[in-house]
Amino acid sequence: MRFLLPFFLLLSSLVVVLPGCEPKEDIVTTDSSAKLEFAEDTVKFDTVFASVGTVSKRLWVYNRNARAVRVAEISLQNRPGVNYSLLINGDATSTARDVEIRGKDSLLVLVRATIDPTPSDLKPFLVVDDLRFRTNGNEQLVKVLSYGQNAYFHDAERIRRSTTWRSDKPHVIYNSVLVERGATLTIEAGARIYSHAGSFLVVQGRLLCNPAFQPTGELKPEDRNFVRFQGDRREEQYREVPGQWGGIQFDTLSRDNVVRFTEIKNSNYGLFFFNRRNYQPHPNVLVENSLFSNISTAGSGFGIDGAALLGIYGDFVVRNTLITNCEQYALFGVGNVNQLDYVTVANYPRLLHDKPSVLLAPSIEINKMPTPPVAPRLTIRNSIVWGTNKDGNELAFANGELYPSTISISSSVLKTKEYDNTNPLGQRKNGNILNPTEGPAYLFKSTPIRFRGKTLDFQLDTLSPASNKGLPLPGLTRDLLNRSRNSSTPDVGAYERVNP
Repeated sequence: MRFLLPFFLLLSSLVVVLPGCEPKEDIVTTDSSAKLEFAEDTVKFDTVFASVGTVSKRLWVYNRNARAVRVAEISLQNRPGVNYSLLINGDATSTARDVEIRGKDSLLVLVRATIDPTPSDLKPFLVVDDLRFRTNGNEQLVKVLSYGQNAYFHDAERIRRSTTWRSDKPHVIYNSVLVERGATLTIEAGARIYSHAGSFLVVQGRLLCNPAFQPTGELKPEDRNFVRFQGDRREEQYREVPGQWGGIQFDTLSRDNVVRFTEIKNSNYGLFFFNRRNYQPHPNVLVENSLFSNISTAGSGFGIDGAALLGIYGDFVVRNTLITNCEQYALFGVGNVNQLDYVTVANYPRLLHDKPSVLLAPSIEINKMPTPPVAPRLTIRNSIVWGTNKDGNELAFANGELYPSTISISSSVLKTKEYDNTNPLGQRKNGNILNPTEGPAYLFKSTPIRFRGKTLDFQLDTLSPASNKGLPLPGLTRDLLNRSRNSSTPDVGAYERVNP
């Protein structure tokens, strides 16, 4: 034992003089590959905030690295509409800096949302913010999502059985909604549907939009019985901005869809058929007494241009309908069947457009692969196709000389260079008014060109060349607003002119 005692004294001395060894999990790494992981990619406040002020949600942040990391900044952007705050390590803040997380450890972040519970029609339904983490030069984002009003919320919903969307509260679509095959979605008169950016209503089954509404008298454009689709941004500056949400897409096997007394606005597409292999019979929809406006895919990254009605081997019957201010197409038909009766296409988008408002084609390339060539069919009666195309051509046919017998246009007002007495289709005018040199400025009551700054009104002016130029069509005796049409010489377009 006496020999061991000097050994222990020497060992003790060495321990005192040797430098301390820091555990690996406390050593901070600056390696840019040392990223964080999160328990979820979205902090979602799924409570309805009509009567709730402040709610907190937890977000676990994981450091899977062997060494510690120093998070240079944890912050919120705090966009308008809701007040978010953070609680990190017991400190309430909107921004935290130099937060260390030990190796193989985690950090709990509490996110608080304070929303004014006072009811307001202008308050956004969905308020999305970014929770930002900056670590070793990397920036990672976690979405923060809040609902701002009392509504039905459909988040990545799959409708597997026949369902009715009621009109007692608004409906909000987030991450799209799918109506599965065999199911029917019925939307009641007066329903309001607000869709988040990039979200679609995808119909594999059947859509019946406002199928039962029967007006008893003249309607106003703002009539509460119309079903309204639009983006979920309710602020005034978003009221007429195109491309805020996806649109309504119909699958190959979707049949006998009906859209009546409905407004669809501010989307990438209005109604969209995607049947690229031309399966028969085509999916189809009947559109009556409806309005489409502010449609555009500009800057969206999609591979197909936007259109209020896009039919890739999917068929449209459209009656008493207004289509306006589409930055690409009002109607783009590929190998499909289209019938337009008493339709007004009044295309005055924000930018001077270089595409025709109505375009037909036998085929289209999708991801550099052409679809099967099929002659499209188009019947236009008592309709208007007009706009500000820089080439003066609002009606065009790709390879139209190959299918002249499938095109029939009569008693319509057209702005077109292709459809006249010398065009390749070789058809007579059939009572059409082509490119009128007198009166085009007075075609409509109010456009962005005429009476700039006034509310747009695409009803016919008293001097309109479309007045009393139609032929009666059986069963179509009332206009978009349920007004009686002249029984012998109706007006052309969606609206019958009312004498002051």
